[in-house]
Amino acid sequence: MRRWFLPQTPDVLAVLREQADQTVEGLRAFADWSGGESARGQAVRDAEHAADGTRRRLQGQLRAAFSTPMDAEDIYELSERLDTVLNGAKNAVREAELMDFTPDTALAEMAADLAAGVAHIRDAFAALPHASDTATAAADAAIKCERSIEHRYRLAMSSLLSVDDLRAVVTWREMYRRYARIGDALVHVAERVWYATVKAG
Repeated sequence: MRRWFLPQTPDVLAVLREQADQTVEGLRAFADWSGGESARGQAVRDAEHAADGTRRRLQGQLRAAFSTPMDAEDIYELSERLDTVLNGAKNAVREAELMDFTPDTALAEMAADLAAGVAHIRDAFAALPHASDTATAAADAAIKCERSIEHRYRLAMSSLLSVDDLRAVVTWREMYRRYARIGDALVHVAERVWYATVKAG
């Protein structure tokens, strides 16, 4: 009977890290798909579905937890921002398949940078809440990956100046922008890691 009155202490950081693992899996599949492995598109969708379930479970645990190892709002925001990254990859695959679009080398390289960046975010989550220097170093590494994406994006966009087919230009421009926006979402996760460590410090 007494256990009914004991506060709940779910391991919310373990669940957040589980979501990060699923996101890494999804972005690796996205990189493979962008590199020409068309069958890997389903793996992106599967990872996004699994991560959605994990995120909902985390939200439930945050509501029920008597206390959390770091600010509950930061945990919630990290989860939500990470979700945006994987959703962006899933949506890019879906749109490309609808248009019968095949990514080029620039997109494949951008996707590889995204996968590397998400792996750094996972490292940052693993270091929270106590190893703040390790967490912020990993967040900085993720931001560095986004800078590479931005560079590739500018080069790819400039290459469209030599394309005469307006429809093709519009299609390629939209896909380049989609990948760049996923990179922006990655930076938002990294920035929240920094915010959480500064606030905790």
